Amino acid sequence: MTPFTVLKGGCVVIPVDNIDTDQLIPARFMNTVRSAGYGGYLFYDLRYEATGEHITEFALNKTEGSEVILVAGNNFGCGSSREAAVYALLDYGFRAVVARSFGDIFRNNAGKNGLLTVALADDAYSRFVRHLSWVPSDLVKIDLAAQVVELTTGKPLVFEIDPATKRKMLLGIDDLVETLQYDSMIKAFELQYFQDKRWLVPG
Repeated sequence: MTPFTVLKGGCVVIPVDNIDTDQLIPARFMNTVRSAGYGGYLFYDLRYEATGEHITEFALNKTEGSEVILVAGNNFGCGSSREAAVYALLDYGFRAVVARSFGDIFRNNAGKNGLLTVALADDAYSRFVRHLSWVPSDLVKIDLAAQVVELTTGKPLVFEIDPATKRKMLLGIDDLVETLQYDSMIKAFELQYFQDKRWLVPG
């Protein structure tokens, strides 16, 4: 997993509440392996007509494709627990999502895969979206260590994050790598445990 320290880049603003995981990636596209890439299916039914033509007014179709921050509304990522929703965002090129709030399972999946979820308080969120409406091309800076979102004007916007998730994202490690850091301690415990309880081991 790529470490997340400081991210600076453009935003795509879709300030809609209750965007669920089926909107992020429809279930019918989840029959391919992750290595094939899910980015092309992100928001598929909102980006394309049934004929396959682009829906020009949809925000994602008005961008250059180089934006790295998605701005959404309340309860982003609600619905099913599909981890492919996070894959689709990452494969498209997003490294962070800023919203008022997130679905719990989505937020957990995001943190495990290196996608930062930034939940801003109402006042901060309103100021953030208002600023982007005035300066759509502004490059936003997110500093994970400091837990702030910085705009070109005004004070930084502070956000909260689970300390364990923050640590792993800064280091670029997942749950498995974190567990393996304690490999020698685990082996020492197992050795002593089974020496004390030999009856647990047949033969």
